Amino acid sequence: SSGIALAKQEHPRLILMDINLPGMDGKEITTRLRSLPGFNRTPIVALTANISPGHREQALAAGCTGFMTKPIDVQQFPSQVADFLEGHEEQLDVSEKSEHLELYAQHLVTRLENKIEELETANRRLRELDQMKSDFIALVSHELRTPLTLVSGYTFLLNEKAREARDVHNYDGFTPVVSGLDKGINRLGEVINEIINVARIASGTLELAVGPVRLGELVDEILRHSDEAVKMRNLNLTIEDLTGLPVIEGDGPQLRTALENVIGNAIKYTPDGGWIKIKARSLVNAVSLTVADSGVGIPESEQKRIFEQFHILGSIKNHSTSKSNFQGGGLGLGLPVAKGIIEAHGGRIWVHSEKDKDEPDLGSAFHILLPVKQNRPVDRR
Repeated sequence: SSGIALAKQEHPRLILMDINLPGMDGKEITTRLRSLPGFNRTPIVALTANISPGHREQALAAGCTGFMTKPIDVQQFPSQVADFLEGHEEQLDVSEKSEHLELYAQHLVTRLENKIEELETANRRLRELDQMKSDFIALVSHELRTPLTLVSGYTFLLNEKAREARDVHNYDGFTPVVSGLDKGINRLGEVINEIINVARIASGTLELAVGPVRLGELVDEILRHSDEAVKMRNLNLTIEDLTGLPVIEGDGPQLRTALENVIGNAIKYTPDGGWIKIKARSLVNAVSLTVADSGVGIPESEQKRIFEQFHILGSIKNHSTSKSNFQGGGLGLGLPVAKGIIEAHGGRIWVHSEKDKDEPDLGSAFHILLPVKQNRPVDRR
């Protein structure tokens, strides 16, 4: 393929084609070149040490102008090249050409069948590896849940003991310890749930408990939990009145997770003192929700990849785990999980970013479209 690209770039007056090349052989490259504009009359001379019967004829049938054997006769070579440049062509009679074209076609079919078989084997192996990865993620997540449940239970008991100690001895030393444990356990639980969710999405086993959902209430709940981070980071958060949105059919907890991931992403990637705007509108059979920010933006080349599992913008060398700090890191699962949940509801999510433009106050805008009713096509007007 590199040779074909070079020929297209340089447009040589004559091409010496080694027939015995690895991968795509010289006959196939000749056929490819002949199909390109400007190469139908270019002399292409086959060059090979193979002088077995039929080899020359197949090369000519494939589109070669002539045939030269190796080792090259240095005395004859200049005159041979001159002849081909002046228009000399080695010919096959009609019956010979037909016979060898058929043999060449059979050769190409065999090569194609072998390539298809190789691709099928590779794809089957990739599917097996992907399934192994999904199974491993699910297994690890479930294995982590068991000890986490135990730790959570013992933390609850410790909290009760701390309360008793405080009541009897006025001892407050336990409070920050238990609070820290509880916070860490909750965060680990969120990470495990995120991994389980992404495994279910990847395997197509994400189940939705469909019921009436008020998106405005979900957004309000998410913002209440994010209020501390918003104030600490001095973010200017504006939200349109969402009370007029229609009630939609969906899985409330799952949609809350999706929206929390998108809003949390805006919080994390907006510098201190920046702004975040949330707005929504009712469409025909659908609801549109937009989360815009004045954050760092996303390069155009990354705008599709951010929805891929484990994809993280920038280098992980500066990774800093946080749900609210500026550019705080995670596992790279938040947006893929959001996408999987939204698509499971028959909706879609996409991003528009202004990073490459000369407007520094504009960052990214994530657009979410959700159908009002499940199993009903969304009118995207």
